[in-house]
Amino acid sequence: MELLTLSRQNCFKDYKKHFSRTFLIFIMMFLIALVCTDEDYYKLLGVKREASNREIRQAFKKLALTMHPDKNQNDPDAHEKFLKINRAYEVLKDEELRKKYDKYGEKGLQDHQEGRQYESWNFYRYDFGIYDDDLEIITLDRGDFDAAVNSGELWFVNFYSPRCSHCHDLAPTWREFAKEMDGAIRIGAVNCGDNRMFCRTKGISSYPSLYIFRAGMSPVKYFGDRSRDNLIEFAMQYITSKVTELGTANFVKAIKTAFDSGIGWLITFCSDTGDCLSKETKLKLAGMLFLSSLDAREVYGEVMKHLPPLEMLSATTLKDKVTYHRWLVFFSFGEMDEVGANDFKKLKVLLKSDHIQVGRFDCQSANDVCSDLYIHSPNLAVFKGKGLKDYEVYHGKKLLYDIVSFAKESVTAHVVTLGPQNFPSNKKEPWLVDFFAPWCPPCLALLPELRKASRQLNGQLHFGTLDCTIHESLCNTYNIRAYPTTLVFNQSSVLEYEGHHSAEQILEFIQDLMNPSVVTLTPETFEELVKRRKKDEMWMVDFYAPWCGPCQALMPEWKRMARLLNGLINVGSVDCQKYYSFCHQESVRAYPEVRLFPQSSKKASNHYIYNGWHRDAYSLRAWGLGYLPRASVDLTHEDFTQKVLHGKDSWVIDFYAPWCGPCQSFAPEFELLARTVKGKVKAGKVDCQSYPYTCQTAGIRAYPTVKFYPFLGGKKKNEEGEYMNTRDVNVIAETINKRLEEISVKTGTHSSSKRDEL
Repeated sequence: MELLTLSRQNCFKDYKKHFSRTFLIFIMMFLIALVCTDEDYYKLLGVKREASNREIRQAFKKLALTMHPDKNQNDPDAHEKFLKINRAYEVLKDEELRKKYDKYGEKGLQDHQEGRQYESWNFYRYDFGIYDDDLEIITLDRGDFDAAVNSGELWFVNFYSPRCSHCHDLAPTWREFAKEMDGAIRIGAVNCGDNRMFCRTKGISSYPSLYIFRAGMSPVKYFGDRSRDNLIEFAMQYITSKVTELGTANFVKAIKTAFDSGIGWLITFCSDTGDCLSKETKLKLAGMLFLSSLDAREVYGEVMKHLPPLEMLSATTLKDKVTYHRWLVFFSFGEMDEVGANDFKKLKVLLKSDHIQVGRFDCQSANDVCSDLYIHSPNLAVFKGKGLKDYEVYHGKKLLYDIVSFAKESVTAHVVTLGPQNFPSNKKEPWLVDFFAPWCPPCLALLPELRKASRQLNGQLHFGTLDCTIHESLCNTYNIRAYPTTLVFNQSSVLEYEGHHSAEQILEFIQDLMNPSVVTLTPETFEELVKRRKKDEMWMVDFYAPWCGPCQALMPEWKRMARLLNGLINVGSVDCQKYYSFCHQESVRAYPEVRLFPQSSKKASNHYIYNGWHRDAYSLRAWGLGYLPRASVDLTHEDFTQKVLHGKDSWVIDFYAPWCGPCQSFAPEFELLARTVKGKVKAGKVDCQSYPYTCQTAGIRAYPTVKFYPFLGGKKKNEEGEYMNTRDVNVIAETINKRLEEISVKTGTHSSSKRDEL
């Protein structure tokens, strides 16, 4: 392995002196073989680069069942072979890791070693992706869940874990239920084994958990017996379509009233002894027709054919209508697909409350209009009521719930579709441009997050998207080599966004551009600011190289950490590619290297190197805070009694145990709290292992526990204090400040009344 550390030139000279030309060629080929060990993850799994998560899971499962070491015990290489496909699956199923891999290859994954462990063959055969092969059940993950349940359709979702026996017991019933309700409502499933953190954010604490979802309605959990009939009975309560019993008295009036409102009727005629539809079947059919189905049944399909088609727009009417009103427009090249056209007739009803009208435009009738909009194949776009230039083209599945979600999001967002004519290369205003490809799943996951961010940054930053499959030359101009790539254009400067695909982190990135939290250090400013720092100053410095994958992964976390420290510790970064000699002089040997330069150091160059496993903002922040001088004091039993209970100061106390892991993690946070409230409240710590009686009288039952002891006048404070039901120091500080204000107001009111009496 030492051969790999030699430079190519020195290595060549060395071997030229000692070995023959033939042996040299052999060695060079050997080195090339060692270096070129990266394998294409997509090829390993046999999927296309645009494969969906479901396709990736299915491909991996198929390979796992044939390549698993349990089934290949005579193959000594079976373990290594399986590790390769397992690693490929673990990376490609994760949206962020997949983006890094697409952009940097294995280099971008050095901080992530997923895929080194795997399950038994039985797990992949019986437990892996329970519902992936069921057509009536839609497998949802964090990327498409919100779009689905906020589309306006009715969803019944099963949150399950592949390791849960009750989940497996439910599976056959859930499949029967899905087939029975197919078309009336949407049936979904979320694999919480693959989406653990997502399920946690949704409040899922047990499996299986079954919830009804509909936009504008709080989720409803099902607690009943998990039988097919009980599930149907529960779901039918939420199908709110109306079924009217018609008779001689109301027949003419009911139909005339509906027709006047533009509503059609589906009427079933039967006698008391005839073959009539059951009440439940009629209710299901009503739900299919006017609420939620994409999967047509025979009656449904026949009825939908007779509903009016989407309004056809001409070049003139298109321009007029989108100038003042919101429109969702289907662009076709000739006739639309009949099944799709029938299904999309429901959009008019689903988007009515959002004041979005729906129409169709045939590009063959006015090809120049579609060319100006960069629409070269059947697609749809949302116009936001400000003319033909303010629009967004849809990129996603041609599914009703996806289209509804897109339309609702797009009309209130400030994201526009870009091309050569409106690209902001010379604009004075700042722009964020997303360079993407429609076949790229991480790209599609980023689009709704851009819409969310655009709402919050409206007026500060413009948002646009550029399809690199259409505008290849423009993407090449900006050296776009991976998708999605997000650039911020601010007059003459162009910056690349390297963070996660979330609206929150995009906002953080933009805020950091406006008010940088990290100081960019040169050798000169490093000498001035870090080495000549004041005695009460502390610095944390990231030595990095722009080409280094782990450095790129650290950068957004580093900026977030700086914001969280809020000036308590100065934060900087040094580009070791630009200042290679300086970094070499400072003995930086690997990237990224995080160093902390403490306060009151006898030698200015003294520092500590971060060796922690986690490089997230909170772990780095906790490490840095641990080197700050303490702002809290340790309290004995006597101190607690005299200073806290009988003293004239307000106190916030951290009750902890030395052996407690969460206590150790919270310790630097408590120091931050002590600094935040300094001058108003004193901060102390009580070791409950050394002083158990003190903690017992204070009512401590778990560690760490934070309590507030406000000074209320001359009387002794309550031994149990006021419990802080959080470990968030900002929330604790805010609660304490509010409490102090309340006490101040009460004291002020009391004094005023005394003066009034006098």
